[in-house]
Amino acid sequence: MMGDSGNVPRFMYFAVPLMVLCLLHKGEAIWLSLPPTGTKCVSEELHNNVVVLADYVVISDDHVHPTPTISARVTSPYGNTLHHKENITHSQFAFTTTEAGNYLACFWADNPGGGSLSVNIDWKNGIAAKDWESVARKEKIEGVELELRKLEGAVEAIHENLIYLKTRESEMRSVSETTNARVAWFSIMSLGVCILASVLQILYLKQYFQKKKLI
Repeated sequence: MMGDSGNVPRFMYFAVPLMVLCLLHKGEAIWLSLPPTGTKCVSEELHNNVVVLADYVVISDDHVHPTPTISARVTSPYGNTLHHKENITHSQFAFTTTEAGNYLACFWADNPGGGSLSVNIDWKNGIAAKDWESVARKEKIEGVELELRKLEGAVEAIHENLIYLKTRESEMRSVSETTNARVAWFSIMSLGVCILASVLQILYLKQYFQKKKLI
């Protein structure tokens, strides 16, 4: 059902297309400089049922040959290992999220103390990770029809993101209300303990002074 367009803020006419374009091109090229020792990680917060594709390649900052190798591990918010490789110079991973939260990709050098390394990560998720060429071949669509299909997918992704954000907001509000209630009860209990301690202290001092016949 269409509402009165006079009540819609003008910036919304620009915001929605911009959100669609951002989702269609949502892919990140990330550069990580690996320390000689230790681990470097990147993370992204994702909701359920999101497709993630990523390619990564090692580049030696010292231009040594052969290129030093690294190890990589990708874990879910609950610590499940989704990808684990050792002694590699390049690889890729792909998965569909089953848990909402922060997904962590960590990288470290196999030979501590070696030269400085960089890792280039091409990370795509959601609508950007979909293989539109396969969709076009399978459904025999092209041109404007294919672009419309991409826009439809982007709108669905926006809708899912809004639902996810609304759910997270509800969860955070519930946690905030619970925390506030606990803080209020703790304050009341603390006040009660202070009053009780003051009363007991007054009674003790009264008995003490009566024994000393000061009052």
